[in-house]
Parts: sequence; C-alpha cells; structure tokens
Amino acid sequence: MSRTTTYHTTVRWTGEHWGHLVMGNGPEMDFSAPPDAHGHAGVLTPEDAFVAAANTCVMMMFIWAAERYRLKLLSYECRTEGTKLIELDRTEIFTRLHFRPVIRVGAEGAPAEVVDARVRKALQSAQKYSLVANSVKSEIVVAPEIIIET
Repeated sequence: MSRTTTYHTTVRWTGEHWGHLVMGNGPEMDFSAPPDAHGHAGVLTPEDAFVAAANTCVMMMFIWAAERYRLKLLSYECRTEGTKLIELDRTEIFTRLHFRPVIRVGAEGAPAEVVDARVRKALQSAQKYSLVANSVKSEIVVAPEIIIET
C-alpha cells in the first residue's frame, strides 16, 4: 500500500533581493538570487539548493546501497554541477546534473574488479532510489572515480 509524507518550508521576503528560509526539519538561513540574476554572493540561492538537493539525496542513497552491498566505505565526496539553460525569452531550466563522486572502498580480500562492480551497482541503486534525482527533468550523468584500497 502506498503512503505519503509531507515536507514543508517557509520563505519570507526581507527586502530587495533577499529572503529568509525556514525548513521543516529546523534549519533557517537567508537566501538570495545568484549574483548573475541581481542577487548576492555568499549565501544560498535557489540554484544552489536545487543542485544540493540532488547531490545530498544521491549521497544518502549511496550510503544506503553501500550498506546493502556490504561495501567497506572509507570515504565519499561528490562535486555536482548543474547546467542551467537560459532561453531567449529568459525562461530557465536545468538541463543536466553532472555528478563526480570520488569513492574510496576497502577491498577486504576481494578482487578489485569484483569490488568495483559492487560500487557501480551501489551507484546505480543510489540513482534509482534517489527521490530528488527521480523528480527532476534534467539529464543525470554520473562519472565516478573509484579507489579500491587493499
């Protein structure tokens, strides 16, 4: 049986190109449009939040999958770039999210090619089960660097 869960945020305009965000899980912060859209540098932007939502969700799903594939995860770091297309009429859309995870795992006596295959399966599962990645229209590209330590 399907079920639903609801998440919420509240935003408030605080003047000029500034806003304040309160997330349902507790954190609060100021935000702005990005500098190229008459906003301010050094604070959260909706574009940053979009890319961060996908990156954090995929990471959490990778950790979940790594546990299920019994990987000895030593470290995970991922730089994700979102490519935004600005049309002539000024409408905008993210066309691509490019994930570049660097994943270090222990071999634990298994052949490197077996461990590499398990890491890649875990990455596929992470993408498959990522709520955010499944909720966007953008092309998703994952280009991992996998480091296997013996």
